Amino acid sequence: MACFLVPLAEALVVTAVKSIAYNKHTTDDVVKASKADKLGWLQQLLFGGSALLAIEHIYHGEVVLYPPFLTAMQTPEEIPAMLHEMGTVGVGMAILTTAVWGIMVAVSAKRRKSHSARAGGIA
Repeated sequence: MACFLVPLAEALVVTAVKSIAYNKHTTDDVVKASKADKLGWLQQLLFGGSALLAIEHIYHGEVVLYPPFLTAMQTPEEIPAMLHEMGTVGVGMAILTTAVWGIMVAVSAKRRKSHSARAGGIA
């Protein structure tokens, strides 16, 4: 019903954090750009997944393009079920997406260390 709103909300928070934290001038622009790129990965995962889920919900008629937009909000009896789905499925998707991003960052760091160790041994 509205599970895509949870990862979308996380994506908006990540966007705000990235904007505030990495728009400041620092002396080490390479580190700043690297960290901002990694947060960009999380943004893309969250926004992309939310967009695909929104399209899927529109296709199935759970989201409509006129108010109240979410068909579950048309009757008060359906609102608790919608909130339960957001709290279980939506939060689960957001956590899983963030965990996948964490794995991506860890693999990237490991590859960077491996690459710099090989480059250091050759030079």
